[in-house]
Amino acid sequence: MVFLSLLVTRSLELFPIRNLARGTTSFATVIPWRFAPGGNNLYDKLTNPSGVISFGTAENGLVQDELEVFVAQNACAHHVRIPSLAFTYRYSTMGGLRFPIAMAAHMNECFKPYRPIEPSQILTGSALTSIHEMVGMSLADPGDGILVSRPIYGRFELDFGNTAGLSIVYTDNEGIDPFSPEIVHQYQKAFDRSAADGVKVKAILIVNPHNPLGRCYPASTLAALMKFCQQNCIHMISDEVYALSVYDTGATDLPTFTSALSIDPTGLIDVERLHIFYGMNKDFAAAGLPLGSLISRNELLRKAVAANMRFHSPSGMSIAIGIAILEDRAFVKRFIALSRQRLAECRSFTTQILDRAEIKYSGYGNAGFFLYVDLSPWLPVKSNTQNLLDAGVGVHPCEEHGEIPGHFRLVFSQDRDTLTEGLRRLVHTLGKHRVGARVLNGVKRARCTDDRLG
Repeated sequence: MVFLSLLVTRSLELFPIRNLARGTTSFATVIPWRFAPGGNNLYDKLTNPSGVISFGTAENGLVQDELEVFVAQNACAHHVRIPSLAFTYRYSTMGGLRFPIAMAAHMNECFKPYRPIEPSQILTGSALTSIHEMVGMSLADPGDGILVSRPIYGRFELDFGNTAGLSIVYTDNEGIDPFSPEIVHQYQKAFDRSAADGVKVKAILIVNPHNPLGRCYPASTLAALMKFCQQNCIHMISDEVYALSVYDTGATDLPTFTSALSIDPTGLIDVERLHIFYGMNKDFAAAGLPLGSLISRNELLRKAVAANMRFHSPSGMSIAIGIAILEDRAFVKRFIALSRQRLAECRSFTTQILDRAEIKYSGYGNAGFFLYVDLSPWLPVKSNTQNLLDAGVGVHPCEEHGEIPGHFRLVFSQDRDTLTEGLRRLVHTLGKHRVGARVLNGVKRARCTDDRLG
């Protein structure tokens, strides 16, 4: 220990902390949702029953067993094969040669683009986080802004801010439906206010289907946003990572997924201003591969991103598995259908518990892995979630930057045992112990039709 202390002291003398300013600025920024709640102390029914159940991490844990079986069985059948080239640079750099072909075919089939996507228009990095960073560095200068509405996926602040040095400019809805064309007026107000503050907005960023509201943008709103971007000479980025995680909730008046690629841009936006994010971490429950893609017809942007791709290229093993999945169209069809079924069942299970516990949530969603819940009656201080964490419930305080404090994203795409125990803890901790016991006992009868979730 003495030696270690002397080593640290000597290192600081040689490399004082001021020389690490760029790296330590992000670390020093106090963000309560920077890291996943609970850390490595996560719940397991058998090995760690007192661990933290995280409702903050948007992973689809409902179909990962099927992925495991697919890879294992097809490896034996030589359909999922790690070729010797996968151990070279060229096989996976920017996605390699074969993966963009498979991804383009997948998107042309499922996203219904107005004009077919070409493989050359797809660049793939090590997850969408890296794509966010590289696109931010390519479209804007430090201090520029990215325009979003709220609530929104909060980690865009990190993805576009840590390295690229961009600011996220938040639009207040002020009672206007953020999925209606009228929301454009709010974006314009935020755009003008940002310019007056000296922050130059370079792009608007939407998440479609939305995170955390779980709603899809109708074509009319997408068209209005395109026109807004063209009029203000900025880019439009549509993050469509939840594109196929849309399911039937019984509501008949909710739009299903419409890709920005499917809209004829003529008279709305220059195609070189429109960019799409997509990856395999959500729809394919494969956050651990990880693979994220930029789809853009803007050749100059692709070249700028490619210039930094050497820091973010995916692994050859990830690319090989991704190719095998995307090229097996029969498997993709079965897998997506099963995922949608299980997501719908778990959403229904969760909403029944929340309804009986009188916990409000945004009820108009039909996509994604989460509900946007209102805990403000119990947590009036917007970052006061320590009592939940002490009870083994992990949520991210303030991450979605809602206009009203006390709202949280609650991820329900977990196995039934974990989901049930997490909701029981949540209801109990909010001071509704008796209601919680009655609720869970009653809702357990409404089991998912899939026995694995029972």
